[in-house]
Amino acid sequence: MTDMIEDDIRRLEEQERLLRFTRLSPDDAWVLGNHVRETALAIGAGVAIDISLRDRLLFHCVLPGTSTDNVEWIRRKRNTVLRLWHSSYLVGRRLALTGRDQEEAHNLPLSDFAVHGGSFPLFVADLGCVGAVTVSGVPQRTDHAIVTDAIAAFLKVDLGDSRLPD
Repeated sequence: MTDMIEDDIRRLEEQERLLRFTRLSPDDAWVLGNHVRETALAIGAGVAIDISLRDRLLFHCVLPGTSTDNVEWIRRKRNTVLRLWHSSYLVGRRLALTGRDQEEAHNLPLSDFAVHGGSFPLFVADLGCVGAVTVSGVPQRTDHAIVTDAIAAFLKVDLGDSRLPD
């Protein structure tokens, strides 16, 4: 089990290294959001999708099969990314490896933060983490893969061995 978590962490860290933007405009966010939507539709995933900067919403969409709970999960996952500058799934996998919980390790109350897969940092060159792309509605590993596959398609990056196995 530890080997699987360590392998996930290695792959997730590599994804964060590869999936970086040189710039991100509102128009780019619209195109990216549609990539996320198409990625989810292709696998029949009923998800809510959010692309937000720290101070504004750029894209939001819900697909059939979602509920109001998905929007709350988005908020909590996005908060984790904006606070720690790492994907919510990477934070959760690192915690699983150490056996610590999010409140103990990072002072992240459950009411406002979630360390489940589905939110990925928007890293822009020379600016750092400016926002997050977040999906909620299917199991966390799939939420995460929808986001990273869509970002990779948008950036024309081959994730290769850094892609998480199903």
